[in-house]
Amino acid sequence: MIPVARELQQMNYNVFIGSGEKHMSLFRTELPGLSYIDFKGFRPEYSRYLPQYAAMFFKIPLLLYHIIREHYRLKNIIRDHEIDIVISDNRFGLWNRDITTVYVTHMPKIPFPKPFRFLEFAGVLLHRAIINRYTLCFIPDLPGEDNLTGRLSHGLKLPGNVRFTGILSRFISDLTPPGEIKDIIRHNTIILSGPEPQRTILKYELASLLKDSETVSIFLEGRPEEPRATARSGNIIFHNHLPAPEMKNLLIQSNSIICRSGYTTIMDLVSLNCSALLIPTPGQTEQEYLAEYLSGKGWFSSIPQKKIKKGIILPANEAIWPSSEIVSKSKVLLKAALGELSDNRHKKG
Repeated sequence: MIPVARELQQMNYNVFIGSGEKHMSLFRTELPGLSYIDFKGFRPEYSRYLPQYAAMFFKIPLLLYHIIREHYRLKNIIRDHEIDIVISDNRFGLWNRDITTVYVTHMPKIPFPKPFRFLEFAGVLLHRAIINRYTLCFIPDLPGEDNLTGRLSHGLKLPGNVRFTGILSRFISDLTPPGEIKDIIRHNTIILSGPEPQRTILKYELASLLKDSETVSIFLEGRPEEPRATARSGNIIFHNHLPAPEMKNLLIQSNSIICRSGYTTIMDLVSLNCSALLIPTPGQTEQEYLAEYLSGKGWFSSIPQKKIKKGIILPANEAIWPSSEIVSKSKVLLKAALGELSDNRHKKG
């Protein structure tokens, strides 16, 4: 959402950011001076033992409650702040018939576990019904062969209000300030993300594995809500959070990168022409599919979390995809999508 907000600012829109506390800290750092609304989304914690899809199944009633609650709260926000466009990231209840609303998702087809894959068509129909409630649906990917989402958004009939925006990364925007180039020590970078407790489990397993390596390992813990701090234990350095310019330089100058196969992380890496070893969150079918799909294309490497105790081979930070072409196409697609969004807003008005 950061590059979308920046583009809208360039189009002279007054932008409000609605988010929970954790993401709000990141938005305030990357997008200073905007208006902010406390508007928490549904963020379930996952089980240490159950697969993600099994844990989510038991939280469906809570999810439905949050969808209804956020839908009616949005009406008050629209009225109080005179909002005429709402763009939401995978939030099912933020549609409104009186204004222009946009639903952002990279997976119109939600992947099911292999034993239940025959039920995916039902998920596609349900998701289509949600998408059709919105004015537009933005898919942050490219049409054609050079795509990042595979069968999650390609090879199926999409609703007529779907638009591809190209990949969305805060590192793509021309407004991202350049970082100060410093002499960075030879290092590998580990990006931690995703829900607990799996985030912490991965952190300790990788730290245990890499502590005796001759190369320094830098862990980016992705905790912008906490005070910025750095700690060191032997040849491992931990950062709570880094601003985008510093993170950008750290990634570009890495020997190797290890991270989850979350889609935002993947888009960031592709925008920087960086490859990585992907370790999907266990039981999170979307991440497992993306790791399999992108490693199958030869763009990334991947390994299941349960196998890292046996050791890992760190791939070189060298991408083989046409990064500059992907980035240039993405800029064109995003401007076209936001241009259509602006036209729709005027029609509604």
